[in-house]
Amino acid sequence: MTDTEISKQSGDYDSARDVEALTDDELSPQLSQREQVLDRVRSDRYIAKETVGANGLDHLDPSGKSLPPFGGGRPYPPMLPAREQYIVEYTGPDDPYHPLNWSALKKIKIMSILGFATMGVTWGSSIFASATEEIADRFDISLVVAIVGMSLYVFGFAAGPLCWAPLSEMYGRRLPVLIGIFGFAVFNLSVARAYDLQTIMICRFFAGFFGASCLAVVPATFNDIFTNEWRGTALVCFATAVFCGPLVAPIIGGFIVYSYLGWRWTEYITMIWGFFAFTLVLFFVDETYAPVVLVRKAARLRRETGNWGIHARQEQTELDFKGLLERNFSRPVKMLFTEPIMFLVTLYSAFIYGMLYLLLEAYPIIFVEGYGMSPSIGELPYFGMIVGELLGCAIVFVFEPMTVRAMKANNSKPVPELRLLPTIIGGIFFPIGMFWLTWTGAYPQHVHWIVPTVAGIFVGSGIILIFLSLITYLIEAYMMFAASAMAANTFLRSGFGAGFPLFADAMFHNLGIQWAGTLLGCLGLMLIPVPVMFFIYGKRLRTLSKYAPDM
Repeated sequence: MTDTEISKQSGDYDSARDVEALTDDELSPQLSQREQVLDRVRSDRYIAKETVGANGLDHLDPSGKSLPPFGGGRPYPPMLPAREQYIVEYTGPDDPYHPLNWSALKKIKIMSILGFATMGVTWGSSIFASATEEIADRFDISLVVAIVGMSLYVFGFAAGPLCWAPLSEMYGRRLPVLIGIFGFAVFNLSVARAYDLQTIMICRFFAGFFGASCLAVVPATFNDIFTNEWRGTALVCFATAVFCGPLVAPIIGGFIVYSYLGWRWTEYITMIWGFFAFTLVLFFVDETYAPVVLVRKAARLRRETGNWGIHARQEQTELDFKGLLERNFSRPVKMLFTEPIMFLVTLYSAFIYGMLYLLLEAYPIIFVEGYGMSPSIGELPYFGMIVGELLGCAIVFVFEPMTVRAMKANNSKPVPELRLLPTIIGGIFFPIGMFWLTWTGAYPQHVHWIVPTVAGIFVGSGIILIFLSLITYLIEAYMMFAASAMAANTFLRSGFGAGFPLFADAMFHNLGIQWAGTLLGCLGLMLIPVPVMFFIYGKRLRTLSKYAPDM
């Protein structure tokens, strides 16, 4: 099919003539952008068929045999003209309404605000770790019970995406993020004001549940507004927020808890962060989900033309609870357990995510108990992991030009398997870092504290390389259902993130620091073949999937 024919199918006659008038040098880069917009439009139409109630009225009999009476003593009116001619569409690949065609400045603004909000949510998950000893003393409970407050928050991360991701595919990205961030701020305020343990635990769970809207929806938002060439760069920012937040929070939280402010101010600061992020999203972030953008366009056309029949394809859906469960809420779970790519990649990323939260408990054992540092100073070695994560992000950037060249050679379509090359490097870095960290940190009387701190560079870079590359791979492999893919991934990895800290203390004390680290490092070695296998066979598996066709 020629570019002119494609453009005509999208209603973009003027743009088609413009393309014909371009020289060969001008044609190539513009076609890349145009083809990507057209692919997104075709994908959006496909998703519309898969949403709740899209075809729910087609089987009904207009004679009324399967319908209630029309009412008012009137018969059913005659059927309207064909619905298709009233459906609002994009005018073509150059339509300024389409999020892919927004200005670079607007995209960077949205990316920065949503990255800031995501970092606040992940900050809230670990800032509580600094307060666990104080809470254990205040409420006369064991340290493990106090750690449950952090685990319940991450359990909220696991449950939340199963709600927020399907809603984002029905009503757009902006509404779930707004509701989520507002709820996140309110429940953190409730934790700060709580005077009994059960209130703290319940509110921690719901703070994580609402905050999970960012984890599930923000990557899909970046997918909405960035082309294939820039998506990897945008997701680096997302991954940095996801992993730097939990590591920066204990460092700052340790000084807050042991100052005159006390542990409650760790939650007050998180609450302030949440309300500030909510304000930024409310006033400066527009809707990015292309089908819902058309809903706004259709509403404007109805007002200005007075033609009540004008509507967007997304408005054909009818909210049906049974259908909602079967086709939208169940989709992430179905993808997780029926897609080999989804399950194994998510399992690997879940292990790495669990390790992040396990290390929040392991580092104090190594540096506070072993090296005798104060609780606040003992959080500073996390800087080694933070440096490692920034180094990992730099390595991902090094691979971006090669990935972009491969996309252009593939008609500007993603080549998801190339995203797995940094994962393989990270898979090697991570066990090296774990062996180094725990075998040197187990002998504080013989090894200077800087040695295990430097090991954190390998651990941090391994974690970010694995996580970031796998997340990008999932989004590009399941592009049409990116939000559902992220929901499934977040569901499993948050379960690991919640469970790992609960056994960290017993594991490192009973096995010993060096042998606990050896066990975890060996598990990391066992998972290295996962990205290698999908790098070789991933494309073949995607062609067999109904959720990840090679588009």
